[in-house]
Amino acid sequence: MKRKIGIYGSNGHQIHGLLENHAKAELIAVCDFNKESLPSGLKNNQNIKYYENLDEMLENTEIELISLCSPIRAEQAEDAIKCLKSGKHVYAEKPCALSEKDLDKILKTAEETEKKFHEMAGTAFEQPYLAARQLVKSGILGTVVQVLTQKSYPYHDRRPQDELIDGGLICQAGIHAVRFIEHVAGVRIKNITAIETSLGNPIQSEGLKMAASCMMTLENGGNAAFIANYLNPPQFGSWGNEMLRIFGIKGMLEIVDGGARTRLVLNEKDMGAIVINEPSQSYFDMFIDELNGVEMPLSLEDELHPTRIVIQAKLSADSKKLQ
Repeated sequence: MKRKIGIYGSNGHQIHGLLENHAKAELIAVCDFNKESLPSGLKNNQNIKYYENLDEMLENTEIELISLCSPIRAEQAEDAIKCLKSGKHVYAEKPCALSEKDLDKILKTAEETEKKFHEMAGTAFEQPYLAARQLVKSGILGTVVQVLTQKSYPYHDRRPQDELIDGGLICQAGIHAVRFIEHVAGVRIKNITAIETSLGNPIQSEGLKMAASCMMTLENGGNAAFIANYLNPPQFGSWGNEMLRIFGIKGMLEIVDGGARTRLVLNEKDMGAIVINEPSQSYFDMFIDELNGVEMPLSLEDELHPTRIVIQAKLSADSKKLQ
């Protein structure tokens, strides 16, 4: 039996591209989403119903799971709570909330309604990061002492100046860097401090932040740092320029140039490029499998801890403006 899916909004990485001929899920409802953006096999599907607003779509009792890419990210936590209370499971674009208070409300509502909630948190399960995660878990690097990460995107005119629309640089881009630290390097962040700047914003506005830098203390006593920016040159070769370097007492592992190059160097041998023996894993598919009784690879607390951390980082950056 296929799970019945509704999608709301297109402000982010909506899952419509996954739902054409999906083995375990079926798109049956759409709201605030351009029909022309659907895969060709779904555009003329008469079984898909189109709704004017989220409240109207939630009245459809066939829908089991709502995928949220809310038009205003600052309203997404409220949308998620509304969906959960209506009896739907929820899969939410990151960041799922812009405050710890709203994040905790989501978690409490999911527990009270006994419905599943997950963020689109599959960063660590895309290659080559999945292979790196598995290597670190094997203990090959020994104790992880320091992690350095980067997330860089190009600037374009569609980037909103108002951070409430997409969550802002730290929360919507920097969260990938934090997931690299916690979900790939396997070390939990204890605290974080951040700075950011609007320097380089072509609109000459204080709204869109163009670069952010963060320093972190890890719970194991180590430390980490990340940078995030909208300064990736259009000719770089890939949309995102990610970098991850993990330093352990037995060696180091790096993924650079947007995942194009990898290297594992142990104290006694240069192992060269990371060996990748399997494809990336879909976090959405994991969610569907969870509904069918399969355990997720991350606890919900571990999945959402990076979200909590970037919220704290944004508060840290904002506090420095007042000094």
